[in-house]
Amino acid sequence: MRILVTGHLGYLGSEMVPVLRARDHEVIGLDTDFYGSCDFHAVPVDAPMLPLDVRDVTVTDLAALDLDAVIHLAALSNDPLSDLDPQLTYDINLDGSVHLAEVAKQAGVRRFLFSSSCSLYGKGGDAALDENAAFHPVTPYGESKVRVEQALSAMADDTFSPVYLRNATAYGLSRRLRADIVVNNLVAHAATSGKVLLESDGTPWRPLVHVLDIADAFAAVLDAPAEAIHDQAFNVGRSGENYQVREIADIVADVVGDCAVGFGVNASPDIRDYQVDFTKIHRTLTGYRPRWTVRRGVEQLWAAYRHGGMTADMFAGPAYVRLREIQRLRAAGAMGADLRWSAA
Repeated sequence: MRILVTGHLGYLGSEMVPVLRARDHEVIGLDTDFYGSCDFHAVPVDAPMLPLDVRDVTVTDLAALDLDAVIHLAALSNDPLSDLDPQLTYDINLDGSVHLAEVAKQAGVRRFLFSSSCSLYGKGGDAALDENAAFHPVTPYGESKVRVEQALSAMADDTFSPVYLRNATAYGLSRRLRADIVVNNLVAHAATSGKVLLESDGTPWRPLVHVLDIADAFAAVLDAPAEAIHDQAFNVGRSGENYQVREIADIVADVVGDCAVGFGVNASPDIRDYQVDFTKIHRTLTGYRPRWTVRRGVEQLWAAYRHGGMTADMFAGPAYVRLREIQRLRAAGAMGADLRWSAA
């Protein structure tokens, strides 16, 4: 297939492009490259690209590419970044996503894979939630995912087939590393300070999935017959990979060794608390076989941080924390308040 991947230079996209190419897909990227100075152990795989914001893509842009599918990853990527200005989350993650889908449909693109999130379940209670569970988003980021799914579903027809991949909380090594997601963050704390530092009280539940297992899920959806996945949602992750945050911290301490678990000065209960059921994706996509566990991912990160020379200064700097990098670019005048590159 000939596929457009938005956000192909980001944390997930930079690992997804090689996975898709290994399956003989032709990949074109679309990215603003906000995080061009945030490489860790390697640079993203080179791919033809449109240097565009998803808010500015036109029908002409996409029609010229003769695409079979769009994989839409590009978004303001986590809740602290979304909280910078909640309206920007709706402008980019919601309105920008719906705009992209509309122009893709007008350009004749038949498949649209949307990178949604299990965060739309929000505060989910004690039961593991399947795709029919009610939505309880507690952040603009989570609400934007709900509303995009609803808008895409209203667009679905015989000519346009959207699919919603509700990723569990991602972790793992990437060419465009993030240290602001829970597993990566806890390992980075341990690697640079000798302590595992919790930013919550440790009780909330999180479903977790390795970045490469997410990439494999998108590839499996591309391989599936359209009628088997049309206008459907899939929780993306692996059975048995729901953890309380304190459990993750204990795994990190065990892998790193000689490492105390403690609490940050602002540690408090977290209203985001949910477990997720992954039965449907394994039942429907018979070729999907997640390979990673949290322990194996922690071992990967610990080895990478040591080999890559992760220091306390690097961890405290902007490169691997999305909010800090955006703030740095805005302060330098490189980016406007609307998160578009400045003319200069």
